[in-house]
Amino acid sequence: MDGLNAAFVLAAKGYDGARAMEAICAAGAIPVVPRRSTTASWRKFDAVLYKDRNAVERFFSKIKHFRRIATRYDKLARNYLGFTNLVCALKWCT
Repeated sequence: MDGLNAAFVLAAKGYDGARAMEAICAAGAIPVVPRRSTTASWRKFDAVLYKDRNAVERFFSKIKHFRRIATRYDKLARNYLGFTNLVCALKWCT
């Protein structure tokens, strides 16, 4: 969390622990993490903002269907970035 410069931090239920919540708050961000059923303390979170996290996860799932991105075949970072940009453009068009 060092150097974090964000207003909100969206995370899965697995990051509902006290240390993670303290680190997010210490960085000056608002945690948007749903409560696990085993967590004793109750806190509110923005469910509408949390739904955007799902769209981002689905996008990453779609681009990982390209083996070249999922396994990082390219040795050079510029080649990997170039192919990643190409795949993102293809997914944006479809």
